[in-house]
Amino acid sequence: MTKLEQIEKSVAALSPEELKAFAAWFEGLREDMWDRQIEADAKAGRLDKLVAEARAEIAAGKLRDL
Repeated sequence: MTKLEQIEKSVAALSPEELKAFAAWFEGLREDMWDRQIEADAKAGRLDKLVAEARAEIAAGKLRDL
């Protein structure tokens, strides 16, 4: 049995309360991973083009309030 299969089996066996707690923990983990990836991309300059495009649209008055 692979590690993933073991995890799937364990998650499937959780009680509703445990599953709810696991889901909350997992969502937090995904959010943290996303934040770290965005931070790394920003530091590496991979978002510079998007920032420049956004600034150009702001300067051109192409944005509106939500």
